[in-house]
Formats: sequence, structure tokens, C-alpha cells
Amino acid sequence: MGVDQGAQARCLNGLPTMAGRIQSLIPEVADMSLNRRRFLVGAGALAAAGLAGWSPADAAEGAPIRIGYAIARSGPFAAAAQVTQEPTYLLWAEQVNAAGGLQLPAGRRRIQLIGIDDESQEDVSTAAYVALMARDKVDLILAPWGTRMTLGVAPLANKFGYPLIAPTANTRKLVEMNLPYYFSALPQTNHLMTALTDLFVAQRVKTVAVLHSHDAFGIEHAVSLQVAMRGTNIDLVELRAYVRGQFDVASVLQSIMEKRPEAFVGLTYPAETEAITAQAKQMGFRPRFFYLAVGTAFPGYVEKFGPACEGILGIGSWNAKTSAGARAYFDAHVARFGRQPDRWASGHTYAALQVIQAAAAKVGLDRRAMRDEIAARAHDSILGPIEFRRGELSSIPGTVGQWQKGEFEVVWPPARATAKLIGS
Repeated sequence: MGVDQGAQARCLNGLPTMAGRIQSLIPEVADMSLNRRRFLVGAGALAAAGLAGWSPADAAEGAPIRIGYAIARSGPFAAAAQVTQEPTYLLWAEQVNAAGGLQLPAGRRRIQLIGIDDESQEDVSTAAYVALMARDKVDLILAPWGTRMTLGVAPLANKFGYPLIAPTANTRKLVEMNLPYYFSALPQTNHLMTALTDLFVAQRVKTVAVLHSHDAFGIEHAVSLQVAMRGTNIDLVELRAYVRGQFDVASVLQSIMEKRPEAFVGLTYPAETEAITAQAKQMGFRPRFFYLAVGTAFPGYVEKFGPACEGILGIGSWNAKTSAGARAYFDAHVARFGRQPDRWASGHTYAALQVIQAAAAKVGLDRRAMRDEIAARAHDSILGPIEFRRGELSSIPGTVGQWQKGEFEVVWPPARATAKLIGS
């Protein structure tokens, strides 16, 4: 469908009024240096998505269910967002519509996804979500990619009363905000690092070296790991930080190599995950256990490093062996996009959408009732039951994955394992 140029012009001309509304509705947004250029980008994307000219009358019975979100299609977060999250949104919507639409108590209605490029910029993201919720009054929203964006969006969703199930946010700060409309679909940092520590204890690891990103993600994971290792016989022989975007860490790795740790833990983002893997390989650094964080479970990681991935550990929680539903999702993703989903948050993204689907079938599109339904009970998903306790995922523990013969297997804890740990 082409863009209505007249409607787009009306949308852009109305920006000053809309900005004023946002300032009056959400005072904290006005403090985010929301400059006019970036706000125009968000509004232009909304118009291009066919939102301009929409009115509440369009919500008549049988009209599409309008589900909005902003996510990185450009900028530094795009590579991860377009592997982990948005393809799964698109696949799910296509599957639901192919089945006749989203099931509601009164019948089925088709889904219209309204996706906006947040350019990997927080102010563009928050502006887009405010416009979607306050001005355009979409029926539902989906989460942005990553912890940083979700930290900005979650309080807004709570203020406007929109349930937000976040499949790629990994910080206890969000859980501790106690936002009634926020739900974390990932096991959080303490659970992930406890699982890794338990694996090390079971394998009688005595020495560990840690390299982490010098930001909230890396610091929180590093602290959680140190807390988890208290009371064990594991000695932390090196704890180093790097600045995001610092891809040459050879000197740091050399220092760590000289300590001869049994296990190396890199609390990293995708680009640094690949850079550290390449440099460690070149230097011949391969301790007994080699663990990297975000990006290790991406299909592009094994495509790039091939057999050199064998035995590498990372954050990962599922694969096609996890359940029949996981196999169906995996195969559908490959058929639709020509590549595999990642073995961590892609599965949690699909599971989050299944929770939304189940809640809508039970209570319809009343967002308060949906929030209550999501919070009240366990919901079936491709990962097993999804249940939240005070907004935190409580039904799936922290996990550790490992590349084995081209598949990212879940190896810890044993109750969720799809294969046995190798290299033990």
C-alpha cells in the first residue's frame, strides 16, 4: 500500500501540537532532549506506516488490531534486533493472520503491525512509543530491542496502561522498578550468572578470568557473577573491563592468558563477542571453558567461525529440540527468512507473543484485563510454561549453551539440557 502524501503532510504539520501534548502528558519525556529533527523522523515513519489520518472510529468491530512498536533497523543495535526480534514479530503476525486473525472472546480479527525504525537512538524510541500510545492509541504494543531502549519505554508503557513483555531486556533494574504493566521474558542477570557458576562448580573449576563491557550490562553481570561465586572454591584471577566499541583487546587477553585460568568469561555484546573470539583464536587462547555473552547464540556466529566454535559456551536457552513447538517455530523461521533464529532471545520473543495471544483469547483487548491475565497464571509456550512473579519470569531458570557440531545446545541446568556438556 502506498503512502498517503496528503496525510503524511498533515501528520508532519501537526508535530508542534503533538509535541506539546507529549510534554503535558509525560513531563519526563520533555527532559530527554527530544530535538525536532529526531521527532520528525519518528513521525514520518508513523505516517509511512499508514497511521496518519487514523481515528478512533476505525476501531469498529472487524477492523484490524493495531499493534505498534519501535525497533532498530539502522544504527549499532540493528544487527542484533534484526536477528533476534523483529523477524519473529513479522513471522508471528503472518501466522496469526493466516489462521484468520487474533482470537478474541468475540471472534477473530486480523493484526496490523506498525513498526518504526528507532535508529538505535533512545529519544527516537521514546518519542515513537509516546506517539503510538498517546496520539494514535494503538491497541497493543510490542517491546523494543535491548535493555537500554526498554529502560526508557517501560515506564511510559506503565503510565499509559499498555502491557509490555520484554524479550531482550536483561537487567534487574527494570524488575525492581515494580511497574505493574512490565514483564521480563528473559531470566535476569543473577539467574544467568548463578547457572554459569553452578556449571563451573559441577566441573570443579578453580580459576576464572572475567572481561566485561564497561556499561550497565557488563557491570551488572560481572557483579552478579562475583556474588554467585561467593562461598565456592573458585578464584577470580582477573577482572577487566573494556569500553563498548573497543574491538582490539589483544593486550588484555594476553594478560589474562598469563594467569592461565581454567575458565574465561566475556560479558560482551555481539560485535565484541566476534572480535574477542577472533583474537583469542589468533593468539591460541583456549582455556578449558570459554564463555561469551550476547551474540554467541546467533546463527551468524557459527557461520563466521565454523568448527572453531566447537565447545564455546554462551547465553542460550533453547533450540529446536526443546519442544515440538520450538521445532515448528524454528522451521517456520528458516522457511520465511532463509536463516535460523538465534538460540537465546528469539525463542523468548516468540514465547512472549504466545502469552499476548493467550491473554487476548481469554479477556480480549482490554489492556488492564490483559495485564491481570498475564500476571495471574502460567501460559503455554514453545519454551514451556511462562509464568511471572512481580513482573519477573519465574518459570525458566538461567541457562548455559554450548556450540556442538553446528548446533547451540543447552547444557545447563541438566533439567533443561538438550545435550551433555563437552570439554568437561
